Amino acid sequence: MDGGLPAGKKIRVDMSGAPQTMLATLYAKALDADAENSLLRDTWARDAVSRIDYDWHRTSITARNQFGVTTRTVHFDAWARQFLAQHQRATVLHLGCGLDSRVFRLAPGPGVEWYDVDYPEVIDLREKLYPSREHYHQIPASVTSSDWLQAIAGDQPVLLIAEGLTMYLTEAEGIGLFRAVVEKFPCGELQFDAFNSLGIRSQKINTIVRRSGSTLHWAINGPDDIVSKVPGLRPLAAISVFDSESFRRGVSGGYRLIGKLMSLAPAVRMMAQYHRYAF
Repeated sequence: MDGGLPAGKKIRVDMSGAPQTMLATLYAKALDADAENSLLRDTWARDAVSRIDYDWHRTSITARNQFGVTTRTVHFDAWARQFLAQHQRATVLHLGCGLDSRVFRLAPGPGVEWYDVDYPEVIDLREKLYPSREHYHQIPASVTSSDWLQAIAGDQPVLLIAEGLTMYLTEAEGIGLFRAVVEKFPCGELQFDAFNSLGIRSQKINTIVRRSGSTLHWAINGPDDIVSKVPGLRPLAAISVFDSESFRRGVSGGYRLIGKLMSLAPAVRMMAQYHRYAF
């Protein structure tokens, strides 16, 4: 890896709020990378963790619970690969990208213009950790700002990926963002995860959210919450995390049993969801 950080030198990180949660997700992927039965094999994450000076115990992530992050990432990698297999020429908007190495894991072809968008301090850190790549762009901005989207050409199919983002937005911010993307591009997909109302109300028991000092806002209880407010969208999938192939493949028997028991209550079953829409 040849990022913007001198060899052997670590960078000290001190963030709070939503940007801090990216450290937890990065650490989870790094732990998975070293596991014998690794799901993601994200050596980029492992190398990035080795170059950051941070007390990783603060994330509350361990080798035993990292699957909550990695199974989600595996799921969205799979959906993104499906889209890119059908669209050799496309624009990818990876929103709230954090320190995720998805562009390197998926290695899209030369017809894909990939944009990672996150807060300036996040992009600054990414530039120190990850190399440059042809057709790869990093945008230091809030995803809810309209300026960055206006600067992107809207002449290709678009894939919007928002993993671990929607719950940190207000409903007005999220709907406004989705509408702006649908109106700008000729066609494409929106792929994101969401919490329902119970998930938002339960945020105080979410260790990663609580320790970062973040606040969750937007509850999405089903596709109607999206298609009724974003003209032109049609739902392709809206599934419980417990029903995903990555959860069934990546979680041990004991945790699968817990998932089955939790799924008996509809509100709990749909507390965390994966959504996919086309237009």
